[in-house]
Amino acid sequence: MKSSAAFLLVLAALPAHSESTEHLGTVSFSNSCSPAVQASLNRGVALLHDFWYEESRKQFEQVSQADPSCAMAHWGAAMTEFHQIWGRPNEKSMATGWGEMQKADTPPAKTAREREYIAALSGFYKPGKQSYQDRVEAYSAAMAKLYADYPDDVDAGAFYALSLLAAVPANDTSLSSEHKAMAVLTPLVPKNPDHPGVVHYIIHACDTPSLAPEGLAAAVRYGEIAPSAPHSAHMPGHIFARLGMWPQDIDANLASVAASESAETKHQSGAMDQFHSYDFLLYAYLQSGQDARAKGVLESLTRLSNHFEAMPDMLNSRMEGMLPYYRTKLPVFYSLEMRDWKAAAALEPVAGALPETQELTYWARIVADGHLRDASAAGANLARYETLLGQLRKSKHAYMADTTGQRIEHGEVLAWAAFADGKQESALRQMREAADLQDKVGQGEVDIPAREMLADMLLDIHQPQQALVEYDLSLKMSPNRLNGLFHAGLAAEAVGDQPRAAKYYSLLLKSTGDGSQSGRPEFAHVKSFAATTQLAVK
Repeated sequence: MKSSAAFLLVLAALPAHSESTEHLGTVSFSNSCSPAVQASLNRGVALLHDFWYEESRKQFEQVSQADPSCAMAHWGAAMTEFHQIWGRPNEKSMATGWGEMQKADTPPAKTAREREYIAALSGFYKPGKQSYQDRVEAYSAAMAKLYADYPDDVDAGAFYALSLLAAVPANDTSLSSEHKAMAVLTPLVPKNPDHPGVVHYIIHACDTPSLAPEGLAAAVRYGEIAPSAPHSAHMPGHIFARLGMWPQDIDANLASVAASESAETKHQSGAMDQFHSYDFLLYAYLQSGQDARAKGVLESLTRLSNHFEAMPDMLNSRMEGMLPYYRTKLPVFYSLEMRDWKAAAALEPVAGALPETQELTYWARIVADGHLRDASAAGANLARYETLLGQLRKSKHAYMADTTGQRIEHGEVLAWAAFADGKQESALRQMREAADLQDKVGQGEVDIPAREMLADMLLDIHQPQQALVEYDLSLKMSPNRLNGLFHAGLAAEAVGDQPRAAKYYSLLLKSTGDGSQSGRPEFAHVKSFAATTQLAVK
């Protein structure tokens, strides 16, 4: 795989777009529909690549009305029901998609290439007893053939790469699909630097620590070519967060919030992307020591949630599920990152939250119980967590119970419950297993690394040398985390390695603007260390 430096050479000299008109990236999707709908159909495909599915659906419906013989308008409408990385289509989406594919065949598309696009997607939606995994793998195989038949079709290449990412089994940690996707996408960059699918899917393929540097140039470019789409504006944050580039992460997500707000003024969909951007903003503000701004994100979340909950007619089924999710997640991470264990231990599930969302509340409680050494509370919260996990296994989202992320989270709660109960050996073993598994795929961009938790345990039981090893490993995977840097410095102090402590504290101050926007006691300790040791901490 080529280094991202090669992308930088291609992309750096290219001009950014102005803000005066809509910019979604450049798409030229060959089709046999009437000349009058070409611009509209290209916009619909660009919106697909930008994951702006609601607006893409509207665009394809307009194309179909203007040209009833345009089979690819129905293909596009069906594609808006297939959110390949976000989640699996429900029964309603499957039925809607199949209905569109039947329309796409009556009359049949005019070209062999278009008929291949339609056949590939029809195979996914066709009613039957096939599992989702079988369907998505068959779709990916069909897209591979389509791209092989038409190697000059950049959209076919981009959609094929996306299908590889969509087809990754829930518990796969090999990253083989991500590497395959990059092998498809990388050669497309030089001739298609403004194509939204190419740069977008590179970011998704590289959304893991070992590949994140390869996605940096695409992240920078995507923010320039498609600033009008809220999700597109946000996506660079995935790579910036992986690399601990907090100012850039913040800028990307502020741009996404602005795009969401602009979309709403135009009566376009965009609210859900705003919640997702708040998630990233909160995390980046916390890591960069901007505590008041982090608190402000929580307040903005509450205002926006209240706004939509007061107008139930504006809520679609996806938003109804996501509002409790974000109402749960952001306060959880604010409490844990601020190390306010009492606040985290007192969190309550949000009304209407799904079992998998309620699990997050009990995960936070158990982490806090572990730090507080409250064995009784940890046991009760673990029992509730296991009950919710059982409910998830019996729900329509049962596949989520076997994902790598769920397995990691489950290992963490078992470890912290054991730690709270004084079972140190069991706690360390289970947390190490969770950390080893997480290292294969990386933590979520807005998550606390399991290996950092392992280091916290070791430091708490007065094993600073071992803790320092784990902090070091964690910071390589998740650089510039505030708590990771500070506690690595504490561990270095505890083993008498003052220069190493100074190194970590210097990195901490550099990534937080000298802690000038935080009242956390961590920064008072760092300044005291610098004063008493006379070591350079800058």
